[in-house]
Amino acid sequence: MPVRPGVRPLRNRRRDRPDSTPRWGDAEVCEHPEMSFLHRRQRAELAPDWSTIVEQYVAVWKVLDADERAALAELIEAMVTTKRWEAAQGFELTDRVRTVIAAQAALLVLGLGIDQYRGVDSIIVHPTTMRFERTEAGPVPGTEVCGSVDLLGETAYEGPVVIAWDSASSAARHPSRGHDVVLHELAHKLDMLDGTVDGTPPLATDELRARWIEVCTAELDLLRRGEGTDLIDDYAATDPGEFFAVVTETFFTLAVDLEATKPDLYAILRDYYRQDPAARARRARP
Repeated sequence: MPVRPGVRPLRNRRRDRPDSTPRWGDAEVCEHPEMSFLHRRQRAELAPDWSTIVEQYVAVWKVLDADERAALAELIEAMVTTKRWEAAQGFELTDRVRTVIAAQAALLVLGLGIDQYRGVDSIIVHPTTMRFERTEAGPVPGTEVCGSVDLLGETAYEGPVVIAWDSASSAARHPSRGHDVVLHELAHKLDMLDGTVDGTPPLATDELRARWIEVCTAELDLLRRGEGTDLIDDYAATDPGEFFAVVTETFFTLAVDLEATKPDLYAILRDYYRQDPAARARRARP
């Protein structure tokens, strides 16, 4: 199984429905694994050279216009100064680490506002891929399945966001690779704002919600039949919550291709996030 971020690991995942098939609107709340070797830090200050860090290590900065940069700067400061940052396994939290992750997080809510992160209190940063030993309910009632799982990130309901720094750093510099653990995990936090992990974040209107469910259900069904696009990682077929997180990554990192290949899916993400990264990318082309 490829290493992927997520609310809970794909392996041995327990379902609440008898047919083991999650539906749009199902509630799935996760538990956060025990974190050892945490080094707690007080809320940080914005680095004096934050703009230099972002310009050097966050590729999307180059395609933002002046207004977008100003808005992103305010969001970066809010992320750095109002959230609790913690390091795991002896990792050192530098200004670069906080600033780069905060910039990626800020991009996600550039059109929504920092209040959308009211469910984010702390961010735990590991140096690299995390391995956890877990025991979960087995496929037969009364049994348990033990094993290890490798994660790039994880999100807990009413708990921390956990990020592998090497993956986050690489994604910030090379968005065209199509994966971004920070966008993925924080998309889960947006999804959780209504108390469930069902692939449908709080939407502005009933019309938008109905369209969202229609389009996402169709695209998820295509993935599960093996008829999806190569742009969307197969991990999206896990359940509606993972579908939303994965297509969020694609929306921000491969926007032009997603718009051309899946215009309906792109349109509902554009309307929700109140951003048009495909237009932004085309505007930045020479």
